[in-house]
Amino acid sequence: MAVITVVKIIWAIAAVGICVLVLLHSPKGDGLGALGGQAQLFTSTKSAEETLNRATWLLTIVFMALTVVLSGGWLEAAAS
Repeated sequence: MAVITVVKIIWAIAAVGICVLVLLHSPKGDGLGALGGQAQLFTSTKSAEETLNRATWLLTIVFMALTVVLSGGWLEAAAS
């Protein structure tokens, strides 16, 4: 499998992950706390929100970086 294909797959997974994580956020600050038993995975609702925020930011950074790399065509130039 070519490097470009692997990067595009990671890019698509990051895009879907961002969508899912953003939908898990609550506008009232409830977030994962509204899911009931799911919040029991964390020590508190605040901890769950912090983890959700960090994961969202991480996927956003990955998505934006890969967008720049793919749109710049740098991988195609390196493959030639």
